[in-house]
Order: sequence, then structure tokens, then C-alpha cells
Amino acid sequence: MDGLFEVQPPGGGSDPVATGAFTDVAADSPLAVRMRPVTLDELVGQQHLLAPGAPLRQLVGAANGLAPRSGASPMSVILWGPPGSGKTTIAHLVAGATDRRFVALSALSAGVKDVRAVIDTARRERRRGGPPTVLFIDEVHRFSKTQQDSLLAAVEDRTVTLLAATTENPYFSVISPLLSRCVLLTLQPLTDDDVRALLRRAVADARGLDGAVALDADAEAHLVRLAGGDVRKALTALEAAAGAAAAQGNPSIDLATAEKAVDVAALRYDRAGDEHYDVVSAFIKSIRGSDVDAALHYLARMITAGEDARFIARRMVISASEDIGMADPTALPIATAAAHAVEYVGLPEVQIVLAQAVIHLALAPKSNAVVAAIGAAMADVRSGQGGAVPAHLRDSHYKGASRVGHGKGYKYPHDDPRGVVQQQYAPEGLGDREYYRPTGHGAERAVAERLPKLRRIVRGTGAPVEAGDASEQDGIAEERHR
Repeated sequence: MDGLFEVQPPGGGSDPVATGAFTDVAADSPLAVRMRPVTLDELVGQQHLLAPGAPLRQLVGAANGLAPRSGASPMSVILWGPPGSGKTTIAHLVAGATDRRFVALSALSAGVKDVRAVIDTARRERRRGGPPTVLFIDEVHRFSKTQQDSLLAAVEDRTVTLLAATTENPYFSVISPLLSRCVLLTLQPLTDDDVRALLRRAVADARGLDGAVALDADAEAHLVRLAGGDVRKALTALEAAAGAAAAQGNPSIDLATAEKAVDVAALRYDRAGDEHYDVVSAFIKSIRGSDVDAALHYLARMITAGEDARFIARRMVISASEDIGMADPTALPIATAAAHAVEYVGLPEVQIVLAQAVIHLALAPKSNAVVAAIGAAMADVRSGQGGAVPAHLRDSHYKGASRVGHGKGYKYPHDDPRGVVQQQYAPEGLGDREYYRPTGHGAERAVAERLPKLRRIVRGTGAPVEAGDASEQDGIAEERHR
């Protein structure tokens, strides 16, 4: 079967069909492979998952001679965490357990047929009293719904104990029935101290560099920074730097050698995964929070990762109305212009345009009054509060409209020197609604001063404005046409 690796417990019968990542570690294996922990005691980080009796302890315990009592079966587990946080390492520790049959499938190459074959074999082993089966599925988020469905019954009755690994949010990528049958364990990125400890272990350990080369402090700090919590990346970079130092006859890895060995840090960003949503969420919230520097960071992060510039621009257009609105009426045309520039200019040059728009949006005064206004209006409409259009506002341009009174009594605002007249516009029963409530931020401050005057005239409330009150008339007319 494609993508299947099997490790039998002692006395398990046929030789294991084991290839790839779960074979014995060769002397020329990559450093990250050679340095994988062989016991839980060597595991660095994820201490929140290693409490006594925790599902991870139960699953890996047999590898340390702590086999579960006869007939007991650990819970199925989904490991969710970023690259290099230890998911595959945990799978290796489970594979080393002495009392279980371990089968590994790669979601990149395995299909429903492969899954069913593993389950059938596990069921036969179970019936004849053989060892229980642990099924490891790497990158389970790549399994289709049908493939995930094929696991449900076997996980439910513990024909197999599932150990699945994913870098993507399982609430999005794993079907709910399968998720509910498993314990979800969230792995965190390793801390800088964790990565530093593992680098030092790799330099000194016989499985690693065995002290053949030293690692300067500034070079170590550089590798830790580039790793970003991904120990696999750190060890790969260390191995490359050690090779470069050896080729130059240097007894130690200095900063220059480390920098040359690792040209640029690979950005952790999956356009199809939850990291995509997390970064754009942080981007918009940084704009909303007026943190221009954070907003520019997330913009750079998306552009560097190859995010669709049109997607970025669309979110900025939304933010211009959602978070700024009338506090700075120029924000929307600027964001719209940036969206047009994406189509007209394209990357890489348009990154400058996007940055300018981000700076404007982040520094603009903020108001969510537009969002609140349309939300309140929509709530009234959905609750059935939408009476008939007043007769004097109805279309009167077609033949016969006058016979039914459409348009009769309509007052033309431009005939009034103020440009606004007393007149019912809202449907019956909604004439006193005030959906839009401007703030005192930015340009909306002037709107907040003008709006009560307009409402007073239109609705005929409060003290009437006399025809000879030139100051009031001029003020309304001037503000209306600003």
C-alpha cells in the first residue's frame, strides 16, 4: 500500500513493512532525524501535555516501560501544532512502544482503500488476541471527508487507536464526528530557550555533531531567531552551518558562517490554512487599533508569503467603512484607489501603494457608527418594522400615478433656501428612529453637530426655524454642501 509504514511489536509475526521516516536512524540521516528524542524524558517543551495520566503519557508510556494494564487502550489523539513542535517526534515515541502494532499512513498518498486495509488487519489481530494497533496519520487535514468518514467506526470501537497530526486548525479541517471521538492536544511553538537547549544538545551529543565543532554565541542567537519555534528548522540550519565551517577548516560556527548557511527564514504562513485567517485578522485589528507599525508588519508578512494582493485590498476597503467611516470620509476612496492600483499596477510595486493606504487607515480617526447604523436599520427590517412607502414619496412618473395619489404633496427640498424641508420620509411608525449616531471623532464631529439640526427641520420637532432666521438658514445650507 502506498504511504504505509508498519512496525510490529516483538513476536508480531511477519517482518515489518517499514520504510521512510519510521525505520532505524542511519548514521547519515539528517541531524534533525538523528536528534529525535527516544524517550519522553528527552522531549523538550509541551510540558502542559505531559502531566501524569494525560492522554499523551498514556499513548507514549509504553515506550518508557510504562505499558498500560492488560486490555486497556489509550484514547485516540489529534496533535495540532505548528511545524517543528514535536508531532512526528511523538509519533516516533509511540512507534517505539513495545506492546503495540504501529502503522503510519501519509495523507498525501494514502486513500480510503489503504485506511480500510489497516482497519481490517487490526480487527483480525484483535480477534486472535494480537497486539492493539496504533494508526498514525500525518497531515490528516489533507484527508477528504470520505477518507475521514472511513475511520469513524474503527476509532469509535477502538479497533485502532488513532494518532493524527495536523498543522491546520482541526475545527476547520477535521470532520466533527471524528474530532468528537478524539482528544485534541494542542502543541505550542517551542520557546527560544527550548530551541537553544536543543541546539546545544545537538552540538555535544554523540548522535549529533559530537563536539566536532563549536557554536559561537552570536551564531546560536541567529539560529534561534530564524527558527521561530521550529526546532527542525533550527537543526537543519545548524547542520548546514557545521558543514560550511568544516569545509573552511573552522573549529567553530561564527555568525558569518551561520548567516551564509541560512539565507532567509522561511515564513510560517499557509494561504489555505488558519494562519491565513489569523494574520489577516491581526492586520485588520491593528488598523482598527491605530497601531500603524503592527499593521505594516502584517502587511509585509502577507506580501512576503505570497498572499493575493486583491484579498488584502478588499479587506482594507471594508475596514475603511467598518472601522473609520465618516470620521474620515477620505479613507474609503483611498482604500478603493489602492484596490484599483492592485489591478492596474500589480506586485511588487503596488506594495508601496498598499503601505500608503495602510498608514492612512491606521492613523485615521476611528468610528464604527456606520456599522451600528446599518445594523440597527437591518434589525428593524428583519423584525417586520417596514411600513408602506408614504404616498408622496412614491414614483409619479408613469401614466396614471396621479390618479392613485402617488407623488401628491411632495416638497422639493431645493425650493427651500435651506435646502431641507419638513417632510415625512420614513414609513409610518419609524419616523422617530435614529439609526446613525455619529461620534465626536475626526470629521464626524462636524456631522454630529449638523445632524440634530437636520433632524429637527425634517421631522418638525423642537423650536421651528423662522423664515427670517438667516443665521440658522445659512448654517444649514453651508453645512449641507460641505
